[in-house]
Parts: sequence; structure tokens; C-alpha cells
Amino acid sequence: MVESKGWNWRIVEDDENCVWKNPSIESYYLLNRWKVKGMTEFLDLGCGLGRHSILFGKNGFNVSAFDISGEAIERTKAWAEAENLKFEYMQGDMLNLPYKDEQFDCILCRNVISHTDTEGLKQVIGQIHRVLKKDGECYLTLGSKDSKQFKDNDWPLIDENTKFRMEEGPEYKVPHIYVDYESSKELFKEFKIIDIYQVIDYYEENGKVYDGYHYHLLIKKID
Repeated sequence: MVESKGWNWRIVEDDENCVWKNPSIESYYLLNRWKVKGMTEFLDLGCGLGRHSILFGKNGFNVSAFDISGEAIERTKAWAEAENLKFEYMQGDMLNLPYKDEQFDCILCRNVISHTDTEGLKQVIGQIHRVLKKDGECYLTLGSKDSKQFKDNDWPLIDENTKFRMEEGPEYKVPHIYVDYESSKELFKEFKIIDIYQVIDYYEENGKVYDGYHYHLLIKKID
């Protein structure tokens, strides 16, 4: 199993226009969905700079912010304190979550649990299952095998599904696992898959267009 490695958040600026300071589009849907269901115990699994912790904290959820990066935890904490929000903070490895069984109603882990290899991903999924309450839900994303990063470049292969990302930046040498529709269903066979779809994101940087292919899943613990 490959060693876990998080983002290098020290080189990521966090001004108000930073994408990592603004909640993802689907997080607003999840916020309302989980509030209607009466869910309160929220785990931000891979909190980064805290964009989802802050969103859910401002809306009455009891937030646990978790990341492998101490820098991420400190910057999330500083932002939360500026907003007069009190969270639980934990730095650790997603392969062994430091939480009790059935602690959370809902978990959000966007572009997080793909940062491992095939065996590591299976272990993380087991940890998510363990810490979710019965009928608890998790929203997550995974890289798609349709992406150019998986199909076309010569990044080092760890296993048949996993490569080290070799672009300079905060994800340099961070492992990335890629899935397809069938393997996604198999990986989450212990859960009820409420929704699964593939998204292609486009963005421009320095005059160049980039795209990213990801599977988005909403899953529910059923036993």
C-alpha cells in the first residue's frame, strides 16, 4: 500500500477568489438535504482550507474538520475562529480515522479519498462505513479512468488503477486512483448508491484549457 500524502497547502494562496475558499456547487444541495433529514454530526474528510467546514458550521452542523496536513488544519481553524465557529479538529491519516464507530450522520470528501492506491481506497471506504451511523450518508468524488491524466500521460504507475501526479504544484507526487462505473459499484457494494454520475470540469490557467473527469457518488450506510 502506498504511503498517504496530502496536498502542500503551504503554496496555496487563500484570498477570497481562491477556489479552495469557496464551497463546491453540490455542497449547497447536500447542506439542504442533510438539514431536512435532521442530520447534525458532520465530518469534513480532507478539509483543506475549510470551505465546507465553514459552510456547514454556519448552518448549525456540529463540524469535525479532518486532514492529513497540519497546515490545512491550522488555516481552517484560523478561519473558523474569525467566524466565531467552534469545530473539532483532527490531523491524521484517512486510512485509520481517529473517530468512534457510528459517530457521524454525514460526510463530505470531495477530491480526497482518491489520494491513495487501490488497497488504500478499499481501506478508506471501510473506515467511512465504520464511522457513519446507520442511514448516514457520504458524498465523495473519485478520478475517472476517462481522464487524460490516466490514459495519456507517462506518470509513474503504482498499480493498475493508480498513478503519482507529477505536475509541479500542491499535488506533486500525490498518488491518484482512477475508477470507472463498474469498479465504483463494486467498491461501494456495502452501501446503497443513491446517485452516481461523471462530471467533466473545464478551467483555464495561463491561457491553457484544462479538463478533469470525476465520478461523484452519494452513498448511504444501510447496515
